[in-house]
Formats: sequence, structure tokens, C-alpha cells
Amino acid sequence: MPDKKAAPVLLSGGNPQIAKGYGDAPVQDYIRAMPDWKQAVGWQIDRVITQTLPEIRKAVKWNSPLYGVEEGRWFLGLHCMAKYVKIGFFDGAELLPPPPVGSKQPKVRYLHVSETEPLDEAQFADWVTQASKLPGEKL
Repeated sequence: MPDKKAAPVLLSGGNPQIAKGYGDAPVQDYIRAMPDWKQAVGWQIDRVITQTLPEIRKAVKWNSPLYGVEEGRWFLGLHCMAKYVKIGFFDGAELLPPPPVGSKQPKVRYLHVSETEPLDEAQFADWVTQASKLPGEKL
């Protein structure tokens, strides 16, 4: 019998359940498993980050892709929600201008990308550059 990889389970909001892993491969698995229009947003987010910071480190933890520049320290994560893709900047309050959505955690700021509100790639790339220069979070 051929060894077929089972399709990932979609959790609440359509967030893919992907095994913890480090490097580009688990992040690409996560993006491939994102449902509907969210998959195109996932590819776009990953492309902008990778073009902005070619030496980016990637991982999937807690069913969310993480991005960082230093081993074990992350400045950005993303997560599928029912109506948008949530991009979390862990030190987002330090970014200028700060991403538009606040958090219960004072340092964290979010950007929500929906099917009808596309990603502003120039602003996002600027935030990625700024965030990459901050210490990042050890998660």
C-alpha cells in the first residue's frame, strides 16, 4: 500500500494542525494546508518575509509559523482565524507606525489580512525589517 501523507486536520477557524518543526519545510506544509483564500495570503506573507530577510529562520510551534533572525528567538507569527489571517508582531508596540490591532499583551500588535482587505506589502515589509532588529521573543 502506498505511503500517503494524511491531510492536516483544520482546527478552530481553519488553522492547520501541523507538527512542531524547524526550518522552511514545516512552514510550507502549514501554508499548503491553509484553507481557501487564506493559502494565497500565506504564500504572500512568506514571500514578503523571505524577500525582505533572505536569511530568515522559520519554525512551526503551537500550530503557527514563526519567523526570526536569531536562533530560538521569534519576532512574528501567523495564525488562521475564521475570517482573516492574523499576523502577530511580538514586539509590535515598538514598530512605527504600530500595526493596527492591539492585544491583551502590551508589547504585541496584530495585523489582520482578510479576503477583502489585502496585505499592504510595502508597509508589511517595513514592519518586518523593523521587527527583525528587535530582540525577539524566546518561545
